[in-house]
Amino acid sequence: MPALQVNGSTVDVNDEGFLTDPQTWTEAIAVELARLENIELTEPHWTVIKFCRADFAETGKSPGVRRITKVGGIPTKDMYGLFAGGPGKLAAKISGLAKPTGCV
Repeated sequence: MPALQVNGSTVDVNDEGFLTDPQTWTEAIAVELARLENIELTEPHWTVIKFCRADFAETGKSPGVRRITKVGGIPTKDMYGLFAGGPGKLAAKISGLAKPTGCV
């Protein structure tokens, strides 16, 4: 199983780079996962990440783009600007969650 090194700690990830245990997530891990995707996290990114983590804690599922935009109130255009190339998948990955259902 692949692993990610962050601040001297090893975190297990799957073949696509998603954490295998969302409980191991930290903000430092988010920064490293974002760096690997060539994303520098800004306050709007953190707003999405915090929503994803809170929604997961409530529902037990990774929110997809539609839920992030409808329930989280993040405009779709903003999601594509923040997480270009696959906003639902990238937001979930950087949030330490599993790939949302329906993401390829």
